[in-house]
Amino acid sequence: MDAADVPTETVRVLLVDDQELFRRGLRMVLEADPGLEIEEAHDGPSGVAQATASAPDVVLLDVRMPGMSGPRAAAAIKEVAPSARIIMLTASDEESDLLESIRNGASGYLLKDSSVDQVSDAVRRVAAGQSLISPPMATRLLEEFRQLATRGEPPRGTKLSDRELEVLRLVAVGHNNREIGQKLFISENTVKNHVRNILEKLQLRSRVEAATYAVRERLLDLP
Repeated sequence: MDAADVPTETVRVLLVDDQELFRRGLRMVLEADPGLEIEEAHDGPSGVAQATASAPDVVLLDVRMPGMSGPRAAAAIKEVAPSARIIMLTASDEESDLLESIRNGASGYLLKDSSVDQVSDAVRRVAAGQSLISPPMATRLLEEFRQLATRGEPPRGTKLSDRELEVLRLVAVGHNNREIGQKLFISENTVKNHVRNILEKLQLRSRVEAATYAVRERLLDLP
């Protein structure tokens, strides 16, 4: 996504992490960006309650928290605030945590060794509709995609129209809505409608899940 695609309006962010020192420190540095409004919660249940009350644009959510894990909290937050975009911000580089987070509605997965600028940029990009995964985890996810592509049932992509299949393939290889529109000679709003229809038809929650589906159903060739 180009810089022009990233929203310049204020983004309301909910930061959920049980480590107070990390949470407060991250809040201080993120608040240096005048375009971000930060709220915080100290665990999964309080994060769900806060999301219910304030409907944030983006939730930064730790994976490993006592009482309620990050992925479980992500699923609960999507129930009470469906428009919220969720980024897992965690020290965990376990593939199982990444995949569970995606299944539960996360649109981004960043490791805690990311720079402040990377986190701030990720918030804006995910708020704009992009899915974003830290490069080390993206490599692991691609390998998981390759494995998924070699097993499973025959493709079920016939649920979608020919145009929706074209859009899905472009989503799966990382193109944003504007780029897809340019490639298919359709408007960006038409692309958004196609993406929404694809997610509804396939009962998926995010573009990352759509990409996973495309690979699992062998709808595109991986290098």
